[in-house]
Amino acid sequence: MRYQALYKSPEVSQYRHLREASGLSPKTEEAAAIGLRNSLCCVIITDLENDNETVGMGRLVGDGGCHCQVVDICVLPQHQKQGLGKLIMQKLHDFIEDKLPESCYVNLIADGEAYRLYEQYGFKSVWPNSRGMGRVK
Repeated sequence: MRYQALYKSPEVSQYRHLREASGLSPKTEEAAAIGLRNSLCCVIITDLENDNETVGMGRLVGDGGCHCQVVDICVLPQHQKQGLGKLIMQKLHDFIEDKLPESCYVNLIADGEAYRLYEQYGFKSVWPNSRGMGRVK
């Protein structure tokens, strides 16, 4: 297999590059360092044929008991459509199943058609019972 999934935090520079190159909003170096340091679980995808370059990632953030959120699922455009999003989600799913209490509420916000991927791992729309909201400082 060309790709490998690892439970490992990306470097700050890798994190920032992956987010922006994949179309996610940019984060400052300070924000990235704090966020990565406070992650419950990080998964990276490395390309074994290209000097173990980090080409994808995903994270789980939260308190580890009551509430957690899946964030930062992204794959560099040139490596998309190869099942790497599924590989990231499977590793995060395994962590959720093995490490979090049964009553832990795990959520995410799906952009565009990404909800189809997340449905494969038990995530469902919460509308109309709940409405997701967001705020950026």
